[in-house]
Amino acid sequence: MTRIATYALGDLERELEATRRVLARVPNEHLHWRPHPKSFTLGALATHVATLPGVAVDILRADVMDLATRPSPKQALPSRERILAAFDAQAAAWRDVLAATSQDVLLSTWSLRHREQVLDEAARLEVLRHWCLNHLIHHRAQLTVYLRLLDVPVPGLYGPSADEQR
Repeated sequence: MTRIATYALGDLERELEATRRVLARVPNEHLHWRPHPKSFTLGALATHVATLPGVAVDILRADVMDLATRPSPKQALPSRERILAAFDAQAAAWRDVLAATSQDVLLSTWSLRHREQVLDEAARLEVLRHWCLNHLIHHRAQLTVYLRLLDVPVPGLYGPSADEQR
């Protein structure tokens, strides 16, 4: 990782490891459960969390993401094992591509568009922090609430959780 990437995304590894611990607790028997009719199912939310590192890879590889040509979001993966496999593969790809990305590329402008309409434009490193890492942390937090509501022990993320205290 370049020095600037280490500075801006230095907590990436810790957050990926914490995310994997949460995904590992997703119970297969509740993948279709949702806490509210407007909410994702557990399986859909876990799949979204698992595949967010792939968005980072796309951001690192191309200067523009056009939502008009981007494939629709995937269906929820059918099991915790498949969710973890997707996460592991995409997290590894994020690490590898980031390590091979120059500082110049990280500081270059990246655009999110819908055809000709610019929805967001910023330095790629800023986009990675906001749209990938912070987005991942946000949805991971939602996932921990789902686990709590299902009475599944929540792993500690920044120290022990209430389920891990002695």
